[in-house]
This record gives sequence, C-alpha cells and structure tokens, in this order.
Amino acid sequence: MPVPWEALIPFALLTTMFGAAGTLLNTSKRLQNQGKPVRYNVDAWDEMMMDRDRRLTGHKRGQSTEPYAPEEFETNSAWYTERAS
Repeated sequence: MPVPWEALIPFALLTTMFGAAGTLLNTSKRLQNQGKPVRYNVDAWDEMMMDRDRRLTGHKRGQSTEPYAPEEFETNSAWYTERAS
C-alpha cells in the first residue's frame, strides 16, 4: 500500500507545534519558579514554608542563607492582620 506523502507535511507541522508548545510551557513554568522544577502534591506544611520563604526573600521559591531573619520579618506576619474575636 503506498504512503500518501502529502499527509506527512501536516503531521510534521502538528508534531512540531505540540513540541514547541510543550517546551515553551515548561520553560515558562521554570522561569516563574526561579529555574527550579514545578512542585506537585503541596500540603499544608509546604504552603507554610513557601509563605515563610516569600516573607523572607520576596519569592515563594527563594531561600536565604543568612543565619538571622531581617528585622521586618517580625512584623510582616499574616497573624497580625487577623482580628481577635
């Protein structure tokens, strides 16, 4: 049975476009996470640590090597914004 060579051009275009879209999506997600892979199965502890990292460094994936927290870390907690009943 002969191969319809005309069908290979759209097949190659579709394959290339799906590959390019997947690569661009992966690159975009990695750039948003400072070059680190995307996190999956994030539980409450991970969310709490990401919030702490965001308050320390300004980004949820950032980490600091300083042994002591900056002065403004004491006053930028979410607990102070809640009203006590």
